[in-house]
This record gives sequence, C-alpha cells and structure tokens, in this order.
Amino acid sequence: MPVRERREKPRISETPPVPPPPPNLDDYEPIIGRAELGEIRYLTAALKGKTVKMVNSTAVGGGVAEMLNRIVPLLAELEVATHWDVITGGNDFFEITKAFHNALHGGKYDLSRQAQEVFLATNAQNRQRLSFDEDVIVIHDPQPIALVCSKKDHPGRWVWRCHIDLSNPNPDVWGFLRPMVEQYDASIFSSPIFARQLAIPQYLLYPCIDPLSEKNKELDESYIQKVCDDFGIDRSRPIVTQISRFDRLKDPVGVIQAYKMARNYVDCQLVLAGGGSSDDPEGAVVLQEVMEAAADDQNIIVLNLPPWSALEINALQRASTLVIQKSIKEGFGLTVTEALWKSKPTIAAIRSSQNSLAKMAMSTSRRTY
Repeated sequence: MPVRERREKPRISETPPVPPPPPNLDDYEPIIGRAELGEIRYLTAALKGKTVKMVNSTAVGGGVAEMLNRIVPLLAELEVATHWDVITGGNDFFEITKAFHNALHGGKYDLSRQAQEVFLATNAQNRQRLSFDEDVIVIHDPQPIALVCSKKDHPGRWVWRCHIDLSNPNPDVWGFLRPMVEQYDASIFSSPIFARQLAIPQYLLYPCIDPLSEKNKELDESYIQKVCDDFGIDRSRPIVTQISRFDRLKDPVGVIQAYKMARNYVDCQLVLAGGGSSDDPEGAVVLQEVMEAAADDQNIIVLNLPPWSALEINALQRASTLVIQKSIKEGFGLTVTEALWKSKPTIAAIRSSQNSLAKMAMSTSRRTY
C-alpha cells in the first residue's frame, strides 16, 4: 500500500490484544533498587489485611484508568485487597462532567439548576449500585465526588484524589463541589499549586509512569519500524509527535499551527496520536476540528487510536525526533515523562505538573542510566 494511502487509512488494530500479566514488585528492582523495594514493603506492612476501594469514571482511556490498572495488582501483591469500581451515567451526565472539567480548569460555564440535579441524581444512582464497606474509599476526580454522601452509612476513611488543576477554578462550579469535597477525611493533589484552601487535610502525590508497562518498556527496532510502516510514517525525515486525547486543553490545533511554522525551516512530519475515553463526549468534536486544521497536508498524520494501543504509542514515541506536549492546562502531563524516559528531546508548555514530572524524569534517567 502506498505511503499516502497508509496515512489516510492507517492500519489500526480493531481487536484488543490479550493483556499481559501484571509485573511483580521484584521486577522493578533493576529500576528503583532493592532498598526502595524494601522500604515499600516496610511501609505497607501495617496495612496488610486492610481493604481499599478505588472509584473513577472510566475503565479505559485517560491517566486515572492507566494508573489504576497498574496500582491495583501491586497493592494486591502487598496484601492490601483493592477493589476498583467505575461509575455509570448517561450522555447528559458526562456532558455535564466534561463541562465541569473545563470549568475547573478556569473555563466559563453557566451552572444551571438542571446540571446540578443531573449530577447529584447520577451520583445517587451509583451510590445505590455500589457498596462502600472497605476500610479506605478513594474517589478519583470530580465525576463521582458526590458518592461521599454515603459516608454517614459507611464509616471507613474517605479520600478525594484530585488529578486536575484547581489553581483557578470557575467559582460557581467550585462553589457547588467544594462542600462535597470537605465531607472527605482527606484530599490528595498532584501539585502544590493545584490545591485549594480546604477544611480537610491535604496531601501531595506526584503522578508517575510505569517503566514496565507496554507504553514504556523497551521495544525491538523491528516492531517500531512496523508501526511506522503501518501508519505511513517516513523515518528518513524528522518526526514531531504529540500523544494526547483529542481535547481542547491539549491544544492539538495549536500544535498544527506551530508545525506549519516549523515547516518553513525543516522538512518534518507531524504525528498527532490519541483517542478518547467513555467519560469525554467532546473527543469526536475536537478530532473533527483537528482534521479540518490538518486539511490535505500529507505530512500531518492524525491517528485516532483505540484504548489498547499502548505498544503503538510506545513505538511512536521511540520513533520520534521530537515530542511535544502543548497543553493549555494539564493534570498529569505523563507524556512528557514518557518521552524523557525514552531519552527523547521534548518541548512542553510551562505547566507546573509538566515541569515537576520533567524534573523527576530527568533525575530518574540520570540515576538509572
């Protein structure tokens, strides 16, 4: 198949592969060292026999699901039984929570009474469907935040884990959610400047990548070449890549504009690879905006990948000459760390989480290699 046709119709797997078995803690010893593994086991010894419940809004797509897929089996190995539940909701609910997401990052939003009622009613339905009998209940992000209303009947420790930037939230949306946040026993944020003044304890936990995951493990050169061939990418010319959901906060259209400027000086290709998640109804709209901005430029390769494309993403990053993350707002910014872990030159917007992750990744790379 000609390169141009492969770019227009890339060979994207439509069938999820059989997931590999999760790694064991000992598998990380060559990366973090025996002493750190011993410290992890020492710190969790007091938690043996305890139970934890994780609740978020999607099983695939996005950083939270990716993180939980790795953490849950590791906690089980440490004899901390951990259950993972995903809330359900209709399109109206997820359209509202996506609007909340944008508003909490500082966007404008007219919070209606109907939106509040749909949000609370959907959380109430999930409260009836789920059980909360564990010792610790960890609720991730705003979508399931109102599950805390079950706290009075389930006296475990309730923790709200916030993965987004609350440094400048829409006052109406934050005013609606804050009373629910303050019903929790504690909160966890990804960066000090993401946090808000709250009446409950706050803790800091940086997001991180898993170097043994399919997205980050070492790959054979032959596989990297196959992925490039399948997607019509020419490795004889510079490859500039952004990996992210098709989300306006990731500014994919802005990446295309920057690429067009760079093309005046360098004969490069741009790869925009990403996908969506079940709790993000805007993804298809943003993808269409990206396709319109790319127009008929044969050097822009837009890949709408399914959630099981971790190996392909890994290969794309390793094949890249330069990795970009031009986020307007960012919660995880893990693609920056992924690229630096692979020793790739990276350009990222100046966002606190990305700066922190970049510093940690560079420190880790120096220590490991």
